[in-house]
Amino acid sequence: MATTESERLLVRLVRNGDSRAWQQLIERYEGRLVAFVDSRIHDRAASEDAVQETFIGFLTSLPNYDEDRDLEAYLFSIAAHKLTDHLRRQGRRPVDQFGSDDQGRPLDEVPGSFRPASSIARSDERRVAEENLLVESLGVLVREWIGRGEYDRVRCLELLLVKNWANKEVAQYLGMTEQAVASYKFQTIARIKEMARRAGMSLEETL
Repeated sequence: MATTESERLLVRLVRNGDSRAWQQLIERYEGRLVAFVDSRIHDRAASEDAVQETFIGFLTSLPNYDEDRDLEAYLFSIAAHKLTDHLRRQGRRPVDQFGSDDQGRPLDEVPGSFRPASSIARSDERRVAEENLLVESLGVLVREWIGRGEYDRVRCLELLLVKNWANKEVAQYLGMTEQAVASYKFQTIARIKEMARRAGMSLEETL
């Protein structure tokens, strides 16, 4: 399936840091992605976390995203990669020789035709370099926020990235709206992407 003009416009707006476009993209695809992941692992909370990681992976890979590529299929390919990671962490067999999950269903049983999740993987050396860049970038942002007294951003970042809480949990704990949490996350990822670009790197799915 070819990417529609509305999808291209949505991606361009997200590239330009439009938080409303980012929220619209999430609302458009989140339900289908959660359904796909949950049909494999049958754990709603874990499925929502995997989809959250999928969107962050998409955001960090935007510099390399081809707008002519089917957006939905690309998101599902990232979700399949996150699903494989989850199964491995759980000690479950991600794929067998036929490319199926441990329930015998193909991981690429999703709309469209896309790059296999395994092709997203990078060398350990590059991953280490990207993780080091991520740590340095986060340190810069945290110092900047503390200097401006923006402690909500610091607490939000800690709960999202360090404790790996879902947006809803963070919002409830900090007394914020989920939209505000999503906005903080979006702005943080956008800043980190820019720092990575200036350093001549792309974090892709390290976050």
